[in-house]
Amino acid sequence: MTKKINKIGVLTSGGDAPGMNAAIRAVVRACTHYNVECVGIYEGYSGLIKNDLVTLDARSVANTINKGGTFLRTARCNEFIKKKGRQVAYDNLKKAGVNALVVIGGDGSFRGALEFSQEFKFPVVGIPGTIDNDIQGTDFTIGYDTALNTVVEAVDKIRDTASSHNRLFLVEVMGRDAGDIALNAGIGAGAEEILIPEREDLGIERLLKSLDHSEKTGKTSSIVIVAEGKTGMNVLEMRDYLNEHRPEYDVRVSVIGHMQRGGSPTCADRVLASRLGIGAVDALMNGSTNVMLGVQKNELVTVDLKVVLLKNRNIEKELLRVAHISSL
Repeated sequence: MTKKINKIGVLTSGGDAPGMNAAIRAVVRACTHYNVECVGIYEGYSGLIKNDLVTLDARSVANTINKGGTFLRTARCNEFIKKKGRQVAYDNLKKAGVNALVVIGGDGSFRGALEFSQEFKFPVVGIPGTIDNDIQGTDFTIGYDTALNTVVEAVDKIRDTASSHNRLFLVEVMGRDAGDIALNAGIGAGAEEILIPEREDLGIERLLKSLDHSEKTGKTSSIVIVAEGKTGMNVLEMRDYLNEHRPEYDVRVSVIGHMQRGGSPTCADRVLASRLGIGAVDALMNGSTNVMLGVQKNELVTVDLKVVLLKNRNIEKELLRVAHISSL
């Protein structure tokens, strides 16, 4: 065990995700287990620069495992991009006696963490918290399962209306650069078509062919799941295109939006967050740094942050086949 680690800071950065509070809770209680002090940092890297720190103990995080969002709050921080800002952050941590950091967030948060760690030789461990599930090195990210369930529940309700009125619904979900939510929720909700950024061939022309096929096979209503930003055509432009080229359809748009980020985390996200939070403190106490805690084949793993940042996680090709066959 590395004895020099006696006070660990924890922050949430980037977009919020259900389960972040559960991860903070796990970090705090793991620190209690190791008899190490824990300091919460408000509003991510911005809080480091503003010196907005608070001491946390096991009781500070009581009744938080079921809460959505992050009680430490999160924010983007342009100042941290600059060396001057990072120097202020380091000085504040040093003044507070914090000598290790747990960062809960996505790839942008990890990029800042890695640069900070390398610049000041400061121990940092990352925990993947993002609903997009687009982080390389882990099968699942905190918040993803909750977001999926939110989307599926919403689409189930939309289908009731679509079936009652013989309508075509374009349902936009989050995932500008990653289609995991769209693909998995589309399969789970029985969508007739799924458009994701990883597959350029799954665009408007493919959608038109799919609608023609659906009409020939007797389908009177359809649900199309669209990852935001897909095909260079937003969902409203897609609606207008369909109205022009397939006027026989009554096309409606539903944007689920930030509902996907909110709500009480599912059991799966709570368990994942707890495992990753405790694992992050374990890693720091064992001398690890510049790594992310992840889960691969249900096993806890550490992955070098440089490897994590090389590329986004690939979409599962088998799921594309499942989506195609199950929508026939």
